Amino acid sequence: MKVGFIGLGAMGSAMASNLIKAGHEVTVWNRSPGPTAPLASLGAKVVKSADRAAQGEMLFSMLANDQAVRSVFFDDGLLDGMDKGTVHINHATISVALAGEMAAAHAARGLDYVAAPVFGRPDVAAAGKLNILAAGKPHVIERVRPLLDAMGSRIWPLGDAPERANVVKIAGNFMIGAAIESMAEASALTRAHGVSAAEFLDVMTSTLFAAPVYQGYGKLIAESRYTPAGFALPLGYKDVGLALAAADATRVPLPLAGLLRDSLLEALSSGEEDVDWSIMAQVAARRAHLDDRGL
Repeated sequence: MKVGFIGLGAMGSAMASNLIKAGHEVTVWNRSPGPTAPLASLGAKVVKSADRAAQGEMLFSMLANDQAVRSVFFDDGLLDGMDKGTVHINHATISVALAGEMAAAHAARGLDYVAAPVFGRPDVAAAGKLNILAAGKPHVIERVRPLLDAMGSRIWPLGDAPERANVVKIAGNFMIGAAIESMAEASALTRAHGVSAAEFLDVMTSTLFAAPVYQGYGKLIAESRYTPAGFALPLGYKDVGLALAAADATRVPLPLAGLLRDSLLEALSSGEEDVDWSIMAQVAARRAHLDDRGL
């Protein structure tokens, strides 16, 4: 199948590579050309503008945030240039408000739209084992399912309204952030009493919290290993902001999200951005007047 893919960060590149490996004819575009070279070596066609990537039956996108999505699809006119009947599968974690706006804008132009944000870090994406949330018209989701299957281990249909997938993604990332914050604070507590983060988190992630999120991020905290970023600090800050915006719109109190936002902002204030958001453990350590090492 002829498909396009735009947005080739760590996640997008891994996902596009799996489409190529599954035998699809993939055309790629990225605002900075660097990430296109590895995909070209796999057989992707590289183009110099987003509209050239939208010439196939389906267009996948994995852009960083609301601003990037608006810039490409609205400001640069990509939506207006797409052929009627084209399916756009949007993997970006965007606000609930923009998700609804995107759905309406596609419908007005005769385009099919599926919101398909994902759970999984770049290594999971590379292995084709993402959990993919999917919301949109059921027959359109079934049409794109074979391609989603090439990138994920399970597809989770969430109804007709695309924004349903986005709010689940936002709420899920909020829960991940809460897990990181709890491990960060609890580790600071044990360290102050002479028990290393590694010792403490080994117990917790092998017993009461033996789940992938706790085990994966617990290991990063125990090893004070925040680079390379599997999920970059600015993205975590952005997603907690999306949760708070969605909560404001429906008057749902999220007091823990406010705490997370402040911890992430405090981490950002140090000037480091190209680090994993599990660096919140350093924030908790500094508050407790401990050094930044977990041992």
